[in-house]
Amino acid sequence: MEVATGAMGSLLCKLGELLKEEYNLQRSVKKDIKFLSRELPMMHAALCMVGEVPLDQLDDQVKIWAREVRELSYDMEDIADTFKVHIEQGFEQTDLGCSEGFIRKMVNLFKKGRSRHQIANEIKDIKDRVKEVAERRDRYKVESIFASYTQATATIDPRLTALFKKVTELIGINGARDMLIRRLSKGAGAFEEKLKIVSIVGVGGLGKTTLAKAVYDMLVLGEQFDCCAFAPLVRNPDMKRFFKDILLELDKHKYMHITAVTLDERQLINELLEFLDKKRYLIVIDDIWETPTWDLIKNALPDSNCGSRIITTTRISKVAEKVGDIYNIQPLSDDNAEKLFYNRIFGFDGKYPSNQLTEVSKKILKKCGGIPLSIITIASLLASKPNNEWSKVYDSIGFGQEDSKDVRNTRKILSFSYYDLPIQLRTCLLHLTIFPEDYWIEKYQLIWRWIAEGFVHEEKGLVLFEQGERFLDELINRSLIQPTDHCCSGIIEGYRVHDMVLDLIRSLSSEENFCTVLDKEQDMLSQSNNVRRLAIHKRILEHNPEMNVRMAQVRSFNAYMCGHMDCMPLWSFKVVRVLVLDLCNFTGSTHLEPIGKLLHLKYLGLVNTTIAELPKEVGNLMLLQTLDIWLTGIEELPSTIGKLKRLICLRADSNTRVPAGVIGSLTSLQQLRLHSADKSPSAVVELGKLVELRVLEIHFCKMDQNSRRSLVESMCNLRNIQVLEVHYDHSGPAEWAYLGSSWEGWVPHPRLRQFLLRAISLPRLPLWINSSHVAHLSYLQLGVGFIDVQNLQTIGRLPALRYLYISSRIPLSYVVAGGDGLFQNLRHCTTNLEFMFQQGAMPMLVHLEFRVNVLGHLGRREDPAGLGLGHLPFLEVVILYLQCSNASIVEVAEVEAVLRSEVHVHPNHPTLNLEKYHCQGQQVCTYYTYR
Repeated sequence: MEVATGAMGSLLCKLGELLKEEYNLQRSVKKDIKFLSRELPMMHAALCMVGEVPLDQLDDQVKIWAREVRELSYDMEDIADTFKVHIEQGFEQTDLGCSEGFIRKMVNLFKKGRSRHQIANEIKDIKDRVKEVAERRDRYKVESIFASYTQATATIDPRLTALFKKVTELIGINGARDMLIRRLSKGAGAFEEKLKIVSIVGVGGLGKTTLAKAVYDMLVLGEQFDCCAFAPLVRNPDMKRFFKDILLELDKHKYMHITAVTLDERQLINELLEFLDKKRYLIVIDDIWETPTWDLIKNALPDSNCGSRIITTTRISKVAEKVGDIYNIQPLSDDNAEKLFYNRIFGFDGKYPSNQLTEVSKKILKKCGGIPLSIITIASLLASKPNNEWSKVYDSIGFGQEDSKDVRNTRKILSFSYYDLPIQLRTCLLHLTIFPEDYWIEKYQLIWRWIAEGFVHEEKGLVLFEQGERFLDELINRSLIQPTDHCCSGIIEGYRVHDMVLDLIRSLSSEENFCTVLDKEQDMLSQSNNVRRLAIHKRILEHNPEMNVRMAQVRSFNAYMCGHMDCMPLWSFKVVRVLVLDLCNFTGSTHLEPIGKLLHLKYLGLVNTTIAELPKEVGNLMLLQTLDIWLTGIEELPSTIGKLKRLICLRADSNTRVPAGVIGSLTSLQQLRLHSADKSPSAVVELGKLVELRVLEIHFCKMDQNSRRSLVESMCNLRNIQVLEVHYDHSGPAEWAYLGSSWEGWVPHPRLRQFLLRAISLPRLPLWINSSHVAHLSYLQLGVGFIDVQNLQTIGRLPALRYLYISSRIPLSYVVAGGDGLFQNLRHCTTNLEFMFQQGAMPMLVHLEFRVNVLGHLGRREDPAGLGLGHLPFLEVVILYLQCSNASIVEVAEVEAVLRSEVHVHPNHPTLNLEKYHCQGQQVCTYYTYR
């Protein structure tokens, strides 16, 4: 709950822990802590209320008070954590022998005494600061700010301008408008027709309101309806007022005095039902934020089989799913984006820019990403600037440096989505400001960082990582981040943040002092604020004594694509929890020596940063949760890694060897990525001790009989796995590793989501692969000795399956894929089986990769349905492996022509990649590729 309350949420719990007898605090210190424990919950509640009010509507004094409380909470948490770290480090010291152990114990006792004296002084100072802040809270009457905000008159809704656009100003909307009208008008010839509802969904600024109004105007002009209404909603709507607005829109004469009439919601719903009964109506409900709001509204909209139509808009996918038929509004095409951009600057009859502006214009439009609101905002800025300043606008974050009416309106529209988030989700969204523009954010890294920062807490029986996934899903649901998946599999691997959203959250982050970003626009630290989180983008880090002093309060240090990291101020960090060096450059060899002193560290990420070796002192980091050394070049982990009993995520690449005994000691691990496992043979044996493991990705370059047996034995102990990937990266001729039937002793967790065995074969389909045991399985890659039609039907009943890679040593020929409710969510299918598709088979399939035998296909050439590809309505990519063995050139050409024709006549016009091969045995094939 950082954004509104600083560290207050976690601090209250930590203060209670300090009162435990084991810390042996002085009586006066305990008394001060009890005072803080009574006072802080009231501040916490007041901060939460302040957090519900948009920043631009807060009094300056209240902003100052909230900032002071947040900074105070950070300082208090740093004090509490520092004390606990020093005490617990003493507890965890092992005896080193008689005399050395005695000396160590005496040193620890001295440290404990010094720590207790230090915390006594610091807590007394904090108590005095809390008293001062509490007095100001009473003086500013902070608790009343939320009530005043909710009772205040509404400001002008910036979306209203979209409702009054001239038709001549609308660009790139005709195609979407006509498509929506076709959806709504389908089957409209019959008067007795059921109600149709379409929900337009997309991020703020994408033009949902504009599109809905264009469709509405076109349908109204057609005079097909008895009555019509366009009704915008606000984020926290007064439903009685909303229902009155609809009635007034439907019949201005009859309901001209409705606003003065006292009616409750039930009476207004009944009035609407009575008025709309037996009428053919058209109603647009603009910007629905919650499903309960829709649940109430739909009670007032009857279906009298008169051909009525309802259009809704929303930013939230789950709301759209609840409403009905979904239309995902798309960004403008490049041509329409350019047209809108230039028309906004030069006018509809104006001239396009000179050649010198063409290049910078294209860069600016790429930054806008086809979002009309973004294009209009930046174009409005450029219209008032001389041509030689266009590059300066592009070089800015977006339009964050500017303050104009268009920019304020843009931010206000987007901020509706931000303030609709729960406070903990706002924190997670603001955290994305640490990443550079257009950066691909990897899913696992992001969640483990949220956990290290303390943003994620266990709730409702979910472990921390699952709760982090819920947060990400909600940000996607609200169209605030853009997910990227793996080859149409639906497996989300990472995210991007649109520049317009990034501009908003950076503005809010700066206002809240949440994160400081140093990049090409900002290269100086503010002197007025303490730096709590620091992100450095694409800069050379030079020695700066003043900057090093400021690092004492940094909780998170993040460097991306930076040079000369030898100057990184590790010695200056006192309370850093997260340290990330991504694509950075070191020139020396001793750059990480002080790492063992960072006793608060919970996340260490060195991805794509070349490191000679990891110091053995890393074993001192008793709180470390994540160690990510992917693509670092580290040849061997120090054995001291085995001391990290709280480590929950370890990711190492193919160059890294793990000493014996290390993996087995890390019994808290939940995620492990281990490449070239054959370099660390003991690690495979020790896997069986990691009973908490949920995500395992392990690669073998060599897989002999011992490693196969060890892997199977270890896997039989791992019952909590939800994501399992075992890769055999053999680089020689085609070869599969055969695990044997003993693998069947492994029974996976019911929430298994991904199961991938690459170049590894099982004798048969495991019995546990069925809809009753692994109903959440969405990604399946598996090779088996033999698979039959019944096995395929079993796989087809998996309700969540989106990606399927299935191969058989003895492939089936022409398996008929019928409807029967099978493969209902499958998006990607790769197989060496031969399929024929019937109506309803794989209805969501996008990517199809499969085998066709030339002679077998000729044997059924009279079948008019062909392969049935026309029964796959969403098909976009077809990859065909044409087995030409024993077939003549003429026969191959004939089958190829038939297959190309079937793909060509498909309504989607999918791309076709065709590969021919001849088999001279079980393993040797010659391929010829045509595109």
